[in-house]
Amino acid sequence: MSRNLAARIGVAVVTIPIILWICYQGGGWLFGMLMLVASGAIIEFLVNEKSQPRSGFFWLGIITVASTFWLATGFAEPRAFLAGRAEILGHEGTPILFFFVITAVLLSIGKQSPADLFRRHSRLLWGVAYIGLLYPFVYKVGEGFGSIAGGDCLLFLFGLLWIGDTAAMGIGSWLGRHKLAPTVSPNKTVEGFIGGLLGAVAVGLLMHFWRLPQIGLGHILVIALGCSLFGQLGDLVESMWKRSLGIKDSSRVIPGHGGVLDRFDSLLFAAPFMYFYLRTLMV
Repeated sequence: MSRNLAARIGVAVVTIPIILWICYQGGGWLFGMLMLVASGAIIEFLVNEKSQPRSGFFWLGIITVASTFWLATGFAEPRAFLAGRAEILGHEGTPILFFFVITAVLLSIGKQSPADLFRRHSRLLWGVAYIGLLYPFVYKVGEGFGSIAGGDCLLFLFGLLWIGDTAAMGIGSWLGRHKLAPTVSPNKTVEGFIGGLLGAVAVGLLMHFWRLPQIGLGHILVIALGCSLFGQLGDLVESMWKRSLGIKDSSRVIPGHGGVLDRFDSLLFAAPFMYFYLRTLMV
């Protein structure tokens, strides 16, 4: 067994029970964990985008993501504080609106070429919106839907992504012949992609008969397939960003896994799908 694989397994054995325990606790525990993860993700993004801690853009990006996450989750009732102050985009869009305006104004008087300044502004805005607007959906899934407990929803979400990812890697390395996205992620194959879908379906069947019998089997399978589809494509989105910078990992903060963005990239696109599907289903 390679050292990297041993580290990967070791981290999983230690962290997965902690993550799932927090998911079932919900409330402040879940909010704190996801706020920490979102903060780590934006720090990785900004550092790779050459915005160092001595830069005002660095701290503005972190504050924007943290405040967007706080407002979007509705934790500690921030809406009462902002009532009537952000009618145009909604409360959760207000920090990103300010980030867009402030960074645009500051970069417009920069000394680089207009093309470089515009490119930097676009990339910074992309990262802040990517992390700040998508992580809150994980918290929203964790709030539950009617009779469906939030902890069970997150167990379903994490389980189908983790097992699906393992199935994709295994089947891809065993049967993979056709490249899925050769310029973005050369190691991913169509066969691995299908394996990920099958792994997610297996988790869906398990969850239906074990924890979520109140959700029809057909709906469970749609959720599993949809989350796996968006999760695997979400992984490619993060890979597209890394390839544009010529880096392999967003950081090395998680032994054997890379960075926060590397480990939770698929979650950012799968969680909104699960949230909107279950929200529509339970109305």
